[in-house]
Amino acid sequence: MSLADFFSPVQTSNFTPKNGYISSQLGTHISVFEDDFPDIDNGDFNLALIGVQEERGAVNNEGCALAPDYIREKLYSLNEGTFKSKIADLGNIKAGEKLSDTYIALKMVVAELVKKNICPIVIGGSQDLTYAQYMAYEELEQKVDLLVIDSHFDLDETAEDTIGTNSVSYLNKIFLHQPNYLFNFSNLGYQTYFVSQDTLRVMDKLFFDAQRLGEISGAVYVAEPAIRSADMISFDVSSIRASDAMGNANAGPNGFYGEEACQMCRYAGYSDKLSSIGFFEMNPAYDQNGQTAMLVAQMIWCFIDGYYSRKKDFPLNPKSDYVIYRTSLKEDAHELIFVKSKKTDRWWMQVPYPTMGSKNERYHMVPCLYEDYQLAISGEMPDLWWRTYHKLN
Repeated sequence: MSLADFFSPVQTSNFTPKNGYISSQLGTHISVFEDDFPDIDNGDFNLALIGVQEERGAVNNEGCALAPDYIREKLYSLNEGTFKSKIADLGNIKAGEKLSDTYIALKMVVAELVKKNICPIVIGGSQDLTYAQYMAYEELEQKVDLLVIDSHFDLDETAEDTIGTNSVSYLNKIFLHQPNYLFNFSNLGYQTYFVSQDTLRVMDKLFFDAQRLGEISGAVYVAEPAIRSADMISFDVSSIRASDAMGNANAGPNGFYGEEACQMCRYAGYSDKLSSIGFFEMNPAYDQNGQTAMLVAQMIWCFIDGYYSRKKDFPLNPKSDYVIYRTSLKEDAHELIFVKSKKTDRWWMQVPYPTMGSKNERYHMVPCLYEDYQLAISGEMPDLWWRTYHKLN
């Protein structure tokens, strides 16, 4: 079975301007599945758009299955920028007879693309599709750092193991799935009044990372290390305030500003580690003048711009491209080692594996901020170091 069998072609005639696209617009540069499926085996592509017209797992947001073509219309109209894009639009994954069939199709598509070093950009559809995106990494037998940008934790705290998967419970499936390929889970932008204290305690007990909206809003740079750590990202449009993105039935008065969402997407594209990203829950039925569709298109554009600005920044390779800083805490035997890139000024911490840990690696490299280094030289252990150390144990 070829990848083409999972897709239906894009009906570009439904949204292409009467006079077509001008030469600078993405609509003239993206290779679209209309008649012939793009040849993704020839090495011409490094990004792939995937629409998923699926909403059977949506909770209070019916209509989001129509989002992919609305977002395409806006994305194709944007200019290419300084990058030279090599993007394929593979079309829309055909909804299966059952919701689980759609999950299987998306899982297989994402896994196959990642194997080919093509980064999938998934355009949903409801956010439970994150589960299928995650399951692709099981196919690859790869440990995963999952990052979700959302105002809620999509966990059903009262659920049994047999709970059905939907857009507010898919994390249950991910956290409980065996074999477990989840190394770390991070949430950006949760709003405390939407999250129970029991859930926060569970996150803390599992040494997962969660940053409140108030910690990030107005200072988006503090989210960059978590984004840089991620292998895959799931972005819920409802995490953006309704005044900037009203195209969601669950949109609220508070959330990220549109420009903050775009900045986070650029960080995501810029990360050499990230291998897939998904945008979910945009609903054309609630949009006004296509504003939310345009914002998501701009977020994707920023991701693309970041992707083509990647610096192949993998410490310490080569070692000459990095500066190493060592510091010891006053009343602790631990020597903390920080690494700074000369190319990008980005920072990492070295966290050692426990004695009985991996024999192949002596330490785990964790993205961090300059502020973490400042904390260490003032004699305090960064919380990120401790959480990572316990996860490695």
